[in-house]
Amino acid sequence: MDLSMRWLSDYVKTDVDIKEYIARMTMSGSKVEGYSTECDEIKNVVVGKIVEIEKHPDADKLLVCKVDVGSGAPIQIVTGADNVFCGAFVPVALDGAELPNGVKIKKGKLRGVESCGMLCSVGELKVTVNDFPGAIENGIFILDGEYKPGQDIREALGLNDTVVEFEITPNRPDCLSVLGLARETAATFGARFEEHIPKIKKESGNINDFLKVEVRNGKLCPRYIARMVKNVKIEPSPKWIRERLRASGVRPINNIVDVTNFVMLEYGQPMHAFDSSRVAGGKIIVRNAEKGEKITTLDGVERALTEDMLVICDSEKPSAVAGIMGGEYSGIEADSKTIIFESANFLGSSIRSTSRKLGIRNESSGCFEKGLDPENCMKAVMRACELVEELGAGEVVGGIIDVNNAPFENRKIKLDGDWTREFLGADISDEFIKNALISEGFEVSGDVITVPSWRGDVEHKADIAEEAARFYGYDKIPTSQIMGTSRGLLTQRQRFDRSIENALLGCGCSEAATYSFISPKNYDKIRLPADSEERNSIVIMNPLGEDTSIMRRNAIPSMLEVISRNSNNRNIEGRFYEIATEYEPKKSDELPNEKPTLIIGAYGGNNDYFALKGIVEAVFENVGVENWEVAANFKDPTFHPYRCADIIINGKKSGIMGEIHPEVAENYGIAQRTYCARIYVDDMFENRKVEKTYKPLPKYPATQRDIAIVCDMDLENLEMEKTITDSIGKILEKVELFDIYTGSQIPQGKKSVAYSLTLRAADRTLTDEEADKAVAKALSGLEKLGAVLR
Repeated sequence: MDLSMRWLSDYVKTDVDIKEYIARMTMSGSKVEGYSTECDEIKNVVVGKIVEIEKHPDADKLLVCKVDVGSGAPIQIVTGADNVFCGAFVPVALDGAELPNGVKIKKGKLRGVESCGMLCSVGELKVTVNDFPGAIENGIFILDGEYKPGQDIREALGLNDTVVEFEITPNRPDCLSVLGLARETAATFGARFEEHIPKIKKESGNINDFLKVEVRNGKLCPRYIARMVKNVKIEPSPKWIRERLRASGVRPINNIVDVTNFVMLEYGQPMHAFDSSRVAGGKIIVRNAEKGEKITTLDGVERALTEDMLVICDSEKPSAVAGIMGGEYSGIEADSKTIIFESANFLGSSIRSTSRKLGIRNESSGCFEKGLDPENCMKAVMRACELVEELGAGEVVGGIIDVNNAPFENRKIKLDGDWTREFLGADISDEFIKNALISEGFEVSGDVITVPSWRGDVEHKADIAEEAARFYGYDKIPTSQIMGTSRGLLTQRQRFDRSIENALLGCGCSEAATYSFISPKNYDKIRLPADSEERNSIVIMNPLGEDTSIMRRNAIPSMLEVISRNSNNRNIEGRFYEIATEYEPKKSDELPNEKPTLIIGAYGGNNDYFALKGIVEAVFENVGVENWEVAANFKDPTFHPYRCADIIINGKKSGIMGEIHPEVAENYGIAQRTYCARIYVDDMFENRKVEKTYKPLPKYPATQRDIAIVCDMDLENLEMEKTITDSIGKILEKVELFDIYTGSQIPQGKKSVAYSLTLRAADRTLTDEEADKAVAKALSGLEKLGAVLR
């Protein structure tokens, strides 16, 4: 499809150069093969005005012309053409000019008389008399109208259009038109698409009084529309139509033929114009060819038809091969007075088959075989009649014959933004998807998408995802492994889980693998209250036994069984982990919500609460979870009331860790103190820091300060550390608790807490004064908690 950028500007305006236009259109799915500028091989050819003509002194057939080319005094040019005259505007190839086919013009002498250039004919400019009807083939090209001498000839004649060649895929026949590509352009650049609605100003008579249409095969011809124009005047088309046709590679012929070609290019709907006087019986019949039937087409070739071919006939004979080529006597002649515009839709596979059998391949058949929109027929025929009226080429007869064998109902698709994002692997908002669709001509109401008639390729939510991706930008969609391939690459989530495991293995943990189904008695063992929501578990319909009768909602019992087994086997210490699945019931007819949960268990040896907390810290550091903290939990029945803490990630409770309650440990036959952590992996994954920032080694020395404070016994260390961090700010590199003291020197109900503060600035060595100020800020913040310097 060759697109004239001048024609495109009638419907959409873009303020980009041609290279950017091509790049962005290609990225949005409209592949560009290349572009060219009309007559760009013509250089240094300008409009000239002949101001004086004399006979050549030494040659009877040569003339010496003085030509004003807009640059000082007129130049002298010798020509052998006899159709020039004073006052004529002509194309002038100046000294050094370049013409098509590599011709170069240089100043010289003809029969002793200097000639400073050449006057050009239409052929020398590589145009035809069809492009410029007032010109003659054998003579100088006399320009019609007034021009400015010195003006570039390409600009003066409209030979400077830029044409972009698109490769249109078979699923997008709507883009075999200027309107279709204009719509794509508007959507790509976020510009306004100015669609023209054809209107007829004046009609007279009724087509039904002069013509009847019968369609005998509605499957091969879903729609057939006919309109009539009387008092036709066959003339050359105006310059603007000829320019657009020429740029699109179509030769202008006359106003009526040019209108049908213009509409085909503009709307992508092939049309045909019949001379009404040659439609025998005033009736058009669309039927299959009869056995042995023949037709002589417009190219003068007699062709044998077969019974599977669709033909357009009058009451006596075939007049055209449907969708491919008209018959010998179906065309428009100079004396045609009343014409019939045919705008029809034919089955693509039928046109393709007929085209191959007859050996005819043209623009019309190429469009039809891709499957056109039947709804476009009416717009096209209305546009043709509007152009006829606008050009003064005839009078439009009232009424429309419309045989519609395929009533259209818009397809509706529900917008599923979450599915689209998951399908594409890109975070594209619902609003963006809706705006992209609306810019293409879709209608969106709430989450219901109404597909326009010309987008027959959009049938499923996957097609909606493709539309969103095209305009979001394929280059912006993160690279991911194609599903179903044999390459063993890990997904982001798999890499994340692997990072968790690597951190735990580095901390000396061994991986455990337990069953997802457990006994309901396990909830009693971990002291779960009778009314706890976690007792509401999925019950297995055909369990192997009571011990495996429910799907676990809490994986701590599974880890305690692992620790119990190892402890009873006289393994004096151990660290274990499992990324276990917990099952949270939904409605009775829905599958449960499966929650991956990290369970860490430890006992014996040097394992205690702080060792467990260190393991959790190592995991979080390795996977990039930064915004987390702990808060004391005195109420969880599974854990020791004073050695348990909730894990808070980004303000949300995402887990728990601590020492297992002695009664729970006893229920599992574990004699040693036992420690467990339970963390939701999804929360970790959602709050991870994907990009890791390199932090160079510090250039400047650190300053150390120790402080000891006296505070209430129940004031938590975490709260004090957070206060110190917030008070000092950036220069605090580390705060470390190194002593807690209670005794005779400390008031009753109080405790002494000592911290070591490491201070460092990235751009300088801190002074003692700066360090002292930082400590003062920390003490001031602690005073608000009731803590004072000891």
